[in-house]
This record gives sequence, structure tokens and C-alpha cells, in this order.
Amino acid sequence: MILSPFKSAVNQLKKQSPARLISLGFASVILLGAILLMLPVSIRPGVQVTFVDALFTSTSAVCVTGLIAIDTADHFTVFGRAVVALLIQIGGLGVTSVGVGLILAAGKRVSMKGRLMVKEAMNVSSSRGLIRLVKAVLLTTLCFETAGAVLSFLVFVQDYPPLSALGISIFHSIAAFNNSGFDILGNLTNLIPYQNNILLNLTTCFLIIFGGLGFLVILDILRNRRFKKLSLHSKVVILTSVILLAVGTLLLKATEDISWMGAFFHSVSARTAGFSTYPIGEFSSAGLFVLIVLMFIGASPGSTGGGIKTSTFFVMLSATRSAATNQHCMAFYRKIPDDDISKAFIIAFLSMLTVCMGTLALCLLEPGYTFIQILFEVTSAFGTVGLSTGITPDLLPASKLLLVLIMFIGRLGAMTIVSMWSFKQPTTAVFTEENITIG
Repeated sequence: MILSPFKSAVNQLKKQSPARLISLGFASVILLGAILLMLPVSIRPGVQVTFVDALFTSTSAVCVTGLIAIDTADHFTVFGRAVVALLIQIGGLGVTSVGVGLILAAGKRVSMKGRLMVKEAMNVSSSRGLIRLVKAVLLTTLCFETAGAVLSFLVFVQDYPPLSALGISIFHSIAAFNNSGFDILGNLTNLIPYQNNILLNLTTCFLIIFGGLGFLVILDILRNRRFKKLSLHSKVVILTSVILLAVGTLLLKATEDISWMGAFFHSVSARTAGFSTYPIGEFSSAGLFVLIVLMFIGASPGSTGGGIKTSTFFVMLSATRSAATNQHCMAFYRKIPDDDISKAFIIAFLSMLTVCMGTLALCLLEPGYTFIQILFEVTSAFGTVGLSTGITPDLLPASKLLLVLIMFIGRLGAMTIVSMWSFKQPTTAVFTEENITIG
């Protein structure tokens, strides 16, 4: 009789859609992370951490954002920082992928419901080979993060004792590959002290770029090794990423008094990573707007990053060009399906609506800040980027909770959030068609 309510809850969960289960999984990890960060063993002596700040930190870590309400190094012990690193890793890989990995490690079979959740979480079209995909994702992550930690250690060991340098290097590699802009250097400095260190800059960019390409693209590159043999998705992602990185670098160099390395680094970082080697609060309005556009577009599907995604942006541009030229929507001699075009515009619209509503709400809550500062902060939260003009620690608790919600929506995707409440079979009724005047 005692187990009856528990069994009933489990049965009720099994009936939920994959989108709802994934959302619940992320929410549960965030709440558990906040509780762990509130433990005395997590907080450094002499400092105070409110539950709102712990919840904000946990959400930012699980949603691989990097926005911080309190400095991670100054407020959390080694245990607390390890919790943050673990939350970043779980958030980057995805709660579902981590869960499947643990099931496989225990030598058990993955249920059909679990496979469907992996399919939904990783945004793949087929259920075939999902277990092999999860194994490949975990192995790829381990390889990239190990390489990143080794290269970062060569830099940090020059300024810190070997053991501390090792911990910082591991944390930095996890944060960079998972496109989360957390650092544990202290004093809210991020990577500004290393703005001229070429090795750390390039290592960080390397981790961010490959983490943002998406696991499907990485595995496709490793398997085929030639651009011509890659899938259409991989070609689109690579081409769009290269163009955005190049254009972003040129625009940032033109608008800001920074080095070419700094311009390239921030063009890379704005694609949902959140690290900075120059004070973002000192950027001009033009530079901030360039970063806002890059943050909104974000990384690629199936990656550790957020935003509307590079493929969504590419499909929208291609569809617009095809409508203007009265041609089929094409890319690399392949026709893009109409369903993909509709989905791209819907995602962009819902994402823009989320950013606009969040900006309006934050403007009402924080009238003391400029519009560009608030828009930048909201877009950074939605794109799970983590770049900030420096206003986040001083926001009201209500404003921080609003950003928590926006980060959560941004990590799961606006489309997933909407589908949570409309998990119904499509209607079979056919209605009479009538035109609407557009434009």
C-alpha cells in the first residue's frame, strides 16, 4: 500500500510525451544542483549564498549558459565548483544522454521510451543506431575535454600551483567544450588576464567551435573526412558557422578597439560560449548589437550550444532567397523540404517572441539600466551564452528568476516548450481553403 502512490506516479510519468519528460529531467537536475550548492560543504567560509543565487547558478550551469549572479570561485569551495562542473557536463551532454550512459554502464538494456527520449533530445530523425550514437557522443566528449584540459594546463600551471592548475584546467575544458562561460579564476575576471595568451585563446576557441558544431557533424567529419561526402546537414552547419565566425570577427574589429585575436575570440564565444577576454560592458552599442545577433543565432542542432541554431538561420535565408527568385529552396544541389522551412520560421518567431517578452519584463523590473544592456542580458540568457555587460549580479531577485526561466526555455528550445502543452494527434479533418492577403 505504501508503494502504491509511487507506482502511480511512475505510471503517470510513462504516459508523458518525451518533451515533457526531458523538461522534467532538466528541471529536476537544476533543483538538485541548487540544493547541493546550498550545502555548507559547498560554500566558502565567510560568504553568503541565497537560494535564488544558488538556483541561478545551477540553472546557468545545467543550461550551459555561464551567466553568474555570484562569482563561482569567490563563493564556492572545491566541492561546490565540482558540483557546478558536473552540472555543466550533464547539461551539455543532455540529461537523457547521461541517463542512457549510466544504464549502459550498469549493463542494462535501454527501453523504447528511453530511445524515444534520446531521439527527441538529440534532434535526430531516426531511431536507428541511437545507442551507438550515445556511446560515440560520450567518447567524443571525453577525448575533446581531455585534450583541452592538457593544453589549458600548460597555460595555468605558469600562474598556479600544479594541483590548482589541474583543477582549473579540467573545469575550463568542460565549460569550454560544453559552451558554458563559467570560470573559476575569481574576481569576475573571466579570461581577461589571458587576453594575449595565444595558446589558451586558440584552445578555448577550438573547444567552443567543435562543441557548437554538434555531435552528429563531428561524427560525420570523422567518418567521411571529405567535405563532398558529408551530409547536407553537416555542409550547411559548417558553411554557416565559418561565415558567421568570419563576419563576426570583421564587424567586431571594425566596431571595437580590440586585437584581431580578441575579435575572433568574441565572435566564437558569442556563439553560445560566454567567455570574454575584454570587458563586455565597455563595448560600444554597435559591438553589443553584433554580439546580440550572433548570440541569437547560436550554435548548431545536437550541440552543447543554444540559440535558434545555424541550420535554422541558413534555411530562413535560403527560403527568403528562393521566394525572391521564384525558385525551389535549394542547398548543395538538394531541395530543402517544406516542413523544414516552416519549422525554421516557427522556431525563429517563437524565439524572437521569448526574447521580446523577456526584454519587456526586465525593462519594467529594472528601469535603471539601458535598453541595450537589458536586451543583451536577455538574449545571452535565451541563447545560453553567458556574456554579460556586468549587470547580472546587481539584478533584483525577481529579475534573476526571470532570467532563470529564459535560460530554461533557451536550453530546451522554444519549440520543445510549446510542444509540451500540445501533445495531441493531428486532426484528420480537411477544411475548405481560403486565401489571406499577406504583405
